[in-house]
Amino acid sequence: MALNFMDKILPFIPTIKKSDRPLSLREKMLWTGVIISVYFLLYNTYATGVNPQAVTQPFLQLVSIIFAAKIGSIITIGIGPIVLSSIVLQLLNGSGLIHLDMNNTEDKARFQGVQKLSAIGIGFIESFIFVSTGYVPIASAAYFPIVVLQLFMGSLMIIYLDEMMTKYGITSGINLFIASGVSYAIIAGTVGILLPEAAAAIGAGGAAAISNAILAFGPLFFAVIVFVASIYAYEMKVELPLAFGDIRGVGGRLPIPFLYVSVLPVILASSLELSLAVWFRFIANVHGSLANLAKFIAYYIPVSGGSPQLAGGLIYLISPSFPLPYSAAYGGIGGYAAYFTYLASHTTQLFLPWGGMVLVPEWIHIIIYTLVLAGLSVIFGKFWIEMTGQSPKELAKQIGDMGWQIPGFRRDPRIVESILNKYIPSVTVLGSIFVGLLAALATLTGAVGTGMGILLTVGIIYMLYQQLQQERLFESYPILDKLTGG
Repeated sequence: MALNFMDKILPFIPTIKKSDRPLSLREKMLWTGVIISVYFLLYNTYATGVNPQAVTQPFLQLVSIIFAAKIGSIITIGIGPIVLSSIVLQLLNGSGLIHLDMNNTEDKARFQGVQKLSAIGIGFIESFIFVSTGYVPIASAAYFPIVVLQLFMGSLMIIYLDEMMTKYGITSGINLFIASGVSYAIIAGTVGILLPEAAAAIGAGGAAAISNAILAFGPLFFAVIVFVASIYAYEMKVELPLAFGDIRGVGGRLPIPFLYVSVLPVILASSLELSLAVWFRFIANVHGSLANLAKFIAYYIPVSGGSPQLAGGLIYLISPSFPLPYSAAYGGIGGYAAYFTYLASHTTQLFLPWGGMVLVPEWIHIIIYTLVLAGLSVIFGKFWIEMTGQSPKELAKQIGDMGWQIPGFRRDPRIVESILNKYIPSVTVLGSIFVGLLAALATLTGAVGTGMGILLTVGIIYMLYQQLQQERLFESYPILDKLTGG
């Protein structure tokens, strides 16, 4: 199905106008600073009618990190609608249900128009879901439509801030919003939670005062480990020699990094897991003949003065529903001693429609969550390279179109493809497993800023660093832009 019908709708969709001239790096940095300032203003502004003190579930903090949002704020929905609409459209295009050539200007405009319209629609639906299911606690029922409207308007602001960043900033808005939110969470968590915990441990005195103070910085220690491991993984790569066929003596290297698809697989895998946990909230109050099936999928327990909490079922077993290893005063479980005791002794309630309720040890939850996250990361990693033109076949075609070839071989895309097939599939699988396991480890250890957030931030900063280097190089040597097809 083509999207020609969008030609009549596109003129009515509000769009950020692109600059009439190329922007310098300095201008892009200035625009980036302005957009980030607006983002943080929205990030720290709670919607009227929301009860911020009631936002206590650790699970919601991971939702906030993945979607560059802050539960209860104007931008509670965050980048979720943009990501979800993009994933759906990529799936439809890849399956052949819609036909779009992203190298065609008209098709690309249609794709962006449909993506924006679907993101707006998803933003409204998720605004309703977040409030109606209790993820965003409100002061009274009278505030329900007001809060939904504010969250929807916040999702619109994020959509257009992302578009403005793409056209005027140094990178995409999605990337920078995630990195900014995670950086803020790390600083706020260290200053607002870990330092007071360490000070309280020293103030309590006793023989264990120093060791307790050191343990208080455990989440920061694990965050540093994830940060260093991520940087090391990004630096690992295989380099294939290239020669420019039209200009003798000009050569280069094609890097195939260990994290070939960056952290995108684990973003998609985590988004799927978190979205399932959010959307299945609707079955918490299912009664009648479907009640047993609903409990098997996702088992909820009532919470005094609040909405039902996910406590079991298949959705719970694949979700990162673990407590935080902070002291109880900061919404945690009471420190690492209490946290590891919880993991060793806690049981998950799994309702079997044919056998009633059974108790599953928490360590099984840990294994299932880790394996599912790693498995989904591999699936999405392989899917993503096919959908985004990073497969060996597409990359070989791009190399040939730009006039490059591998020294010692004929200038034939099929030969280049066969060589790339020796590396790309393997590094895609191994890299996807690595980021999946690293994200699971960081989540289980309670790293401040969440392990997922640190992985995303390292990847975004690394890509931004490479992009800034390229911008500087192209500004200094315009001939390079022409050689690379710019």
